[in-house]
Amino acid sequence: MTHGADQHFFSRLATANAGFAERLPATLERIKQLGAQLDPLAPTETANELVAMLHTMAGSAFTFGYRGLGHHARALEQRMRVLLTFDAVAARDWAAWQGELGEFVEAGQRDPRGLS
Repeated sequence: MTHGADQHFFSRLATANAGFAERLPATLERIKQLGAQLDPLAPTETANELVAMLHTMAGSAFTFGYRGLGHHARALEQRMRVLLTFDAVAARDWAAWQGELGEFVEAGQRDPRGLS
C-alpha cells in the first residue's frame, strides 16, 4: 500500500519529468547556440553559462531516466572545465570539443533516451 506522502512525491516527480522532457528541445537548442558563440580565445560568460547548463542537464537527465544524455553532458562539462583551466589551449582541442558538443546536441534532438 502506498502512503499519501509517497503518492504526492511520485506525482511531483512525474510532473517534473514531464517538464524536463518538454523543455529539453529548447535546452538543447540553447546549448547549441552557446557552443556556436564560444570564442576559444576569450571563453568567458558564454563558457560559464555553457558549463552551468551542461551541469544542470547532466543531473536532471540522470534523475529523469535519460542516462546516456546525462553521461554525455557530464563528460562535456568536465572536459570543458579542464580546457578552461589552461591559459592557452590549442585551437584543435577547442574544435574537437565543439565538434563533440554538436554531435551531442544532434543526438539529443534525434533521440534523447537513445544515447548510450
